[in-house]
Amino acid sequence: MYENEEKLTKAFVIAAIIWGVIGMCMGLMAALQLYLPQLNFANEYINFGKIRPLHTNAIIFGLVCNFIIGLSLYIVAKTSVVNLVSKGLSWFLFWGWQITLVIGLISIALGYTSTKEYAEFEWPIDIAIVVLWLTFGYIFFGTLAKRKTKHIFVSNWFSGGVIIVIGLIYLINNLAIPVYAFKGYSIFSGASDALVQWWWGHNAVGFLLTAGFVGTNYYFIPKLVNRPIYSYRLSLITFWGLIGFYTWAGTHHLLFTSVPSWIQNIGVVMSILLWIPSWAGAFNAWMTCTSNKEELKTNPVVWFFLSSIAYYALATFEGPLMAIRWFNMIAHNTSWVIGHVHSGALGWVGMTCIATFYYFIPKLYKKELYSYGLVKVHFVLAHIGVLFYIVSLWIGGIGQGVKSLSLTESGSLTYSFVDILRFMEPYMLGRAIGGALFILGMLVMVYNLIMTVNKPQKVVIEGAY
Repeated sequence: MYENEEKLTKAFVIAAIIWGVIGMCMGLMAALQLYLPQLNFANEYINFGKIRPLHTNAIIFGLVCNFIIGLSLYIVAKTSVVNLVSKGLSWFLFWGWQITLVIGLISIALGYTSTKEYAEFEWPIDIAIVVLWLTFGYIFFGTLAKRKTKHIFVSNWFSGGVIIVIGLIYLINNLAIPVYAFKGYSIFSGASDALVQWWWGHNAVGFLLTAGFVGTNYYFIPKLVNRPIYSYRLSLITFWGLIGFYTWAGTHHLLFTSVPSWIQNIGVVMSILLWIPSWAGAFNAWMTCTSNKEELKTNPVVWFFLSSIAYYALATFEGPLMAIRWFNMIAHNTSWVIGHVHSGALGWVGMTCIATFYYFIPKLYKKELYSYGLVKVHFVLAHIGVLFYIVSLWIGGIGQGVKSLSLTESGSLTYSFVDILRFMEPYMLGRAIGGALFILGMLVMVYNLIMTVNKPQKVVIEGAY
């Protein structure tokens, strides 16, 4: 019954892995250039200013979006006990997304950029993304509308929320007046432009990198441990809390700016309130994941899910912390923020993707995983890598912030910009080492999964490993 859905999901999952590895390698290249700027070789196409947006867009639109689109469509079909509403449109969505992303990344490499964070693509690419996202929404909600079950499974609540919120905010933030092909100017200006940008920027994190993955976890963790979700009520608290609070929290990136104080204060309050739904979701997933003690002891894939939940709780502690003005004054605009982002990006999103790939790809191909020993190797590499990365930037970032604010008795700066760069040098090395170890673990995973897919056919019983 689900032959097309399984083929489509395989395509999206494989694309997610490929884009993930490419995007992470670009991130490592950028990190190495921050430690050794000479590694840009004075080449305009591989300097930090080009590589950094290539890295973020390959991860967000390549790894994350392929993961969310593919698995959301699989889950909605499975839980609704129907096929997707349109086979042709589903494949149009897959190929259209990959082609648009390739063209978009090439355009950034050639210097065409809107300069907006996580929204660097120029207007033709934005139009293509909006059309494809609407296609995704039509397939998802069309499938949901013809479901054979009365109940809407909780994962579909999160996926539906992601589709609506991301579609709306991406469209509004990227409204522009075209000047010529691949160049346009935002219809917003000044403080209004900053407000709309961080409405998008923070919710790209809040929904693509948070709600989407919370939703898939509610499907795959119970499958993996063969236990029900710990608390359905907590899952709804998480959903409505994210919907109600997250969309207002982006202005905590605009404290101490010309944005009106009352708008800044809304961001502060909503960011702190986010602790409630975020930790409710983390607690719910943790209790579900630990409900099967035998799997917890013996299955390293469960360990990846547990790690992702722990990093989710950590990252959603750091975000509201940054909304507190005294801490924001020290940490914002420093490398601490990069450490915070990557405790979520590598720790939460990365570990969730890894765990899902290890569990789901053998099921899709009806094979047993090639090596659980290699999963354990990957577990060690990934965790040492994340710790090197984020601890380096936590320490370096706070030192960077304190030094930037330090004044002499006469009121002049105690430390020059060059002094602070020299101080950050060993922490930039730690960041690069951490990123390299994480990528090495990803390559171990790719090898393990390729060997799994190439194994002789063997039907896997659901829940067996």
